[in-house]
Amino acid sequence: MTVATQEKIQENQFASLSNGTRLHFASAGEKGNPLMLFVHGFPEFWYEWSAQLPEFGRDYFAVAPDLRGFNLSDMPADLSAYKARYIVDDLRLLIQHLGYEKAIIVAHDWGGAVCWNFAIALPDLIEKLIIVNSPHPYLFMQALSHDPEQQVASEYMNWLRKEGSEQALEKDDFALMDGFFHGMGQGPAHWFDSATRARYHECWSKGLTGGVNYYRASPLHPATAEHRGPLQLNLKPEDFHVRVPTRVIWGEKDKALPKSLLNGIEQLVPDVQIQRIPGGSHWVIHEQPERVNTLIRGFLSE
Repeated sequence: MTVATQEKIQENQFASLSNGTRLHFASAGEKGNPLMLFVHGFPEFWYEWSAQLPEFGRDYFAVAPDLRGFNLSDMPADLSAYKARYIVDDLRLLIQHLGYEKAIIVAHDWGGAVCWNFAIALPDLIEKLIIVNSPHPYLFMQALSHDPEQQVASEYMNWLRKEGSEQALEKDDFALMDGFFHGMGQGPAHWFDSATRARYHECWSKGLTGGVNYYRASPLHPATAEHRGPLQLNLKPEDFHVRVPTRVIWGEKDKALPKSLLNGIEQLVPDVQIQRIPGGSHWVIHEQPERVNTLIRGFLSE
């Protein structure tokens, strides 16, 4: 009996999309195998999935792009370029560019926010959706509007939206950025070792405005005197139904996104199962990569 070898990660690949955006991506596995797309969040880049690409590249063409505004991908100057519909369009065109009609999608944080929208708008392009610690947009909007606890937990979003936040994040060799990983987790982030830190600092040194613009371009943030946020929206739950098989993996110690955000998800996502990781934080992908991989494998084999 032979043991499947771990696939090597190929970096420095670029897709010039028909909407004018150029995305960098990393991949593992053979093109022609079913496509798995891994979509990162903030303040991350494709490297968030460094424990997933070699594992799933054994059976799939596993691809992790840098979203627009991050790392080696294009960083549009126009704030409106960071609205969710344009990021969704990037992913749609990337699937097409890679020669596929649909993909299995795994997404976290902002990547998850984008991919919830993707699944709502373009369900035929998604075979299966796997979301890690990223709330369904309608449930998040409701929580930001009515739940004082969530409003407090999300106050950092309003700080990031302010002019000059990227300069503050860059200060003292990205001290605040490092703090996102240590402060939003369960104590020190042991996975964020010196080699990993060097990779992230290299990414962040290319510019943080694009990543911060995701917050500035979104109406989903706690309301302020200047910006009413979700209070200005009049959205109907029926417009947010997800009609693809969906699995949600949730680290229950997430300080910014509490597990209460899962309440009511079955009404919006009929084919959903939730896998809870009681000891996992927002960074559960890094903290427990083998557990996350096992849960993903279980869904793929159903």
